[in-house]
Amino acid sequence: MTMINPKRVFTTFVLVLTIIDASSLAFDYGEAVDKSLLFFEAQRSGNLPGTQRVKWRGDSGLYDGYQQKVNLAGGYYDAGDHVKFGLPMAYSVTMLSWGAIEYGTSIINLNQMGHVLNAIKWGTDYFIKAHSQPNVLWGQVGDGDSDHYCWERAEDMTTPRTAYKLDTEHPGSDLAGETAAAMAAAAIAFRPYNSSYSDLLLVHAKQLFWFADRFRGLFTDSIPSAREFYTSSGYYDELLWAATWLYRATKDESYLKYVVDNAASMGGTGWAVKEFSWDNKYAGVQILLSKVLMDGYGGAYTATLKQYQAKADYFACACHQKNAGYNAPLTPGGLLYLHEWNNMQYAASAAFLLAVYSDYLSAVKTVLKCPDASVQPQELLVFAKSQADYILGKNPKSMSYMVGYGQNYPIHVHHRGASIASISVLHSVVGCVQGFDAWYHRPEANPNIVYGGLVGGPDKYDNFEDDRSSYEQTEPTLSGTAPLVGLFSKLHSIDTHYAAGPTPTKGQTNSYSHVPKVPVKPYEKAGPPVEFFHTITDSWTVGGIGYYRHKVIIKNRSEKPITDLKLEIENLSGAIWGLSPTQNKNIYELPKWIKVIKPGSECSFVYVQGGPQAKVSVQSFH
Repeated sequence: MTMINPKRVFTTFVLVLTIIDASSLAFDYGEAVDKSLLFFEAQRSGNLPGTQRVKWRGDSGLYDGYQQKVNLAGGYYDAGDHVKFGLPMAYSVTMLSWGAIEYGTSIINLNQMGHVLNAIKWGTDYFIKAHSQPNVLWGQVGDGDSDHYCWERAEDMTTPRTAYKLDTEHPGSDLAGETAAAMAAAAIAFRPYNSSYSDLLLVHAKQLFWFADRFRGLFTDSIPSAREFYTSSGYYDELLWAATWLYRATKDESYLKYVVDNAASMGGTGWAVKEFSWDNKYAGVQILLSKVLMDGYGGAYTATLKQYQAKADYFACACHQKNAGYNAPLTPGGLLYLHEWNNMQYAASAAFLLAVYSDYLSAVKTVLKCPDASVQPQELLVFAKSQADYILGKNPKSMSYMVGYGQNYPIHVHHRGASIASISVLHSVVGCVQGFDAWYHRPEANPNIVYGGLVGGPDKYDNFEDDRSSYEQTEPTLSGTAPLVGLFSKLHSIDTHYAAGPTPTKGQTNSYSHVPKVPVKPYEKAGPPVEFFHTITDSWTVGGIGYYRHKVIIKNRSEKPITDLKLEIENLSGAIWGLSPTQNKNIYELPKWIKVIKPGSECSFVYVQGGPQAKVSVQSFH
């Protein structure tokens, strides 16, 4: 795992409180829980049940695994696309289960436990199918590249549904370990309600952990097509994570011994981190093992468990901005900011983890001792609440980043199914390229509201662009919404006097009209300061039509830096990545994070289409 650069010091949480009036907003966390669970129904693959509440969805992926002679129907689509990526799906199930374990009473009081267990089971039923043999785990269905070249509803899919597996010759300890953790955590969640199913999940969890530990390797080495989308930075954390959850589920001391014996060699007591995510589980391991210690079950392992807790404290202090300058970055508006791409999921996971750690510390009346100050457990919860409230609208944009919550939320969400009229309304097939032409590029709001989807969120300056093509900011993910179920349930349990504005009725389509456009200043005229290098990096055939992946390198051949570069792209019939469309036809600009192209430097973009390449030229620059 790569440690996050600790040397950047950002605005403290105390300052954030002076920017936003703490008394001006209150939120209905119970409603937020309900919306979060609706997102999981929107992401379902397979044969949908009669109890399906998201009515604009239909059956899909019914023949997943058919070519490989295995039934892989079911599970969840990862985000705004239709690939079933095993690692984030398993992590999401783990987080749903952890929320049910910690905050079950609140979830029951909200009458949501049935929906929570259904959401978990939709994932674990799929994992049971995917774990077809003790040392075999089908880790992915669909290919990210070919899937992203089409903009179509899940019900109309024409892209290849290739299934990829892990086995003894093709290991994936990170993916198998996370799936083991998901099964073990789900077993705990189901224990009070369905003990036989809980026992079945534990059988699979134990086998998967043995497989992950015995046959070690990165899953992206065995499933290379996942590398571009979910690059794993290591598998030691997942092995510790799985063992920790198995210990909690079984109380078998051999699993506790495993995390103690491997504490140093696998980084459990070595890595001090500021991130908790689908890729990096160390903080979760450290906080779970801190509970073992605080509950008095350390025994002979107490010394090592104290080392785990020291790293748990580091994470909490860094998030709370009390870590002697080695803090997690914050936006000026107070949001934890760890990654440019889909950052909100990392803030959500951290907030959930801080809420849990606050409860663990409160239970034993322990104060968190940070380098800068002693922190009461309640203060951690207040910080976790600040992240939840930012998500729901208490931010500089007054924007709810949970789709469908409140009155002001993203309406151009980067989500195929939400952006195309439902199959129940538009019965004709929407083709691969047709989807881009007719739906992806349309300026109107999405016809379907993907309730509960947590979009990628704002940039490091709290700026947000509600643009379907800005997938870094407007695409929702399973791993983003999953920790919110537990977090919002916790916040609901401590205060039931929230008031929120009216929200759209479930099942209705979005009635927002198109937001007026801001006039664009005339482009400046100048000679071309850049040159373009075109290459074809991949090709494939879909439905008898050949498609090509074009990569275009833009090089500054001048002696001066270039800003505000705008390109004209003619004869473009497919999707494009790495450029942002403007309000003028065929005119594109560089992404917001590329402010300048220095002399001699270069950047690139990619587009996909059949036939000849598009014509690229410089429209304006400074």
